[in-house]
Amino acid sequence: MKTDKIENNSIKHKRSKNGMNNLAGYIFISPWLIGFLLLTLWPIMQSFYLSFTDYSLLSDPEWSGLDNYKKIFTRDDDFTASLRVTFIFVLVSLPLKLIFSLLVALMLNQKLKGMNFYRTVIYFPSLIGGSIAVSLLWRNIFGLDGYVNEMLSWFGIQGIGWVSNPDTALGSLVLLNVWQFGSTMVIFLAGLKQIPSELYESASVDGAAKVRKFFHITLPMLSPVMFFNLILGIIGSFQMFTAALIITKGGPMHSTYMYALFLYEKAFKHFQMGYASALAWVLLVIVAIITALNFFVSRYWVFYESDGKGEK
Repeated sequence: MKTDKIENNSIKHKRSKNGMNNLAGYIFISPWLIGFLLLTLWPIMQSFYLSFTDYSLLSDPEWSGLDNYKKIFTRDDDFTASLRVTFIFVLVSLPLKLIFSLLVALMLNQKLKGMNFYRTVIYFPSLIGGSIAVSLLWRNIFGLDGYVNEMLSWFGIQGIGWVSNPDTALGSLVLLNVWQFGSTMVIFLAGLKQIPSELYESASVDGAAKVRKFFHITLPMLSPVMFFNLILGIIGSFQMFTAALIITKGGPMHSTYMYALFLYEKAFKHFQMGYASALAWVLLVIVAIITALNFFVSRYWVFYESDGKGEK
């Protein structure tokens, strides 16, 4: 009986100690938890509700059911136009950004003197990438009287307004997105550092050339990192907004009218907050579907070393 009593007291003491540890943990995470509930989850729930209402920010929301969604898919030509421009932007800029980031990472993975300095210099522009200042600078560089046209004039070439021409405006934004490659490059570089050097040594013994090493060792071993950058790139590209607003304002002739810019104008220019909320949820569904498809397809090309084979 005495032994049972001691064991019961020990169990109660452990439970009390675990309870105190759990309480301490909740206290430590409470700032984040409160912030998540009030600043993330609650706005998400609010936007979902508002997507079914007619809400102008100046009056109380009125329930309208599926009217907003019906209008999006049946009567709004700007929705189709902005979605088309955004898809073109994603399909062109994202592969270029991934390829360019990988090439730069391969160059910075070399064992050369002063390489840390070069890595810092190349990554530095990404610290200010996406800001209003960079967008204004980009507009000046590619404007009619910008630095690009000034350089072309040295060779007797008459430049154009790159950001004011419908044929080149979207390309200017694509170039800006590719130029902001720093974070993607750093992730690729970290992935390259994790590839065992023994694999390259064994391939060299077998007489494999550099190109063969790249396609049979580097790319398969780097595929999880590539997949990670692909998913982040898709999400980020669909949210392209600042550059489109500052550099081109969606023009000329709606050639750079990004979906996020369209959503912003509906909410804060036309004060159609309910309609803008519906647009936001449509974008969420589109990105979620594309992401899910990429996860499904990844089993055929993403290689995980822990599996000993590519996921099939």
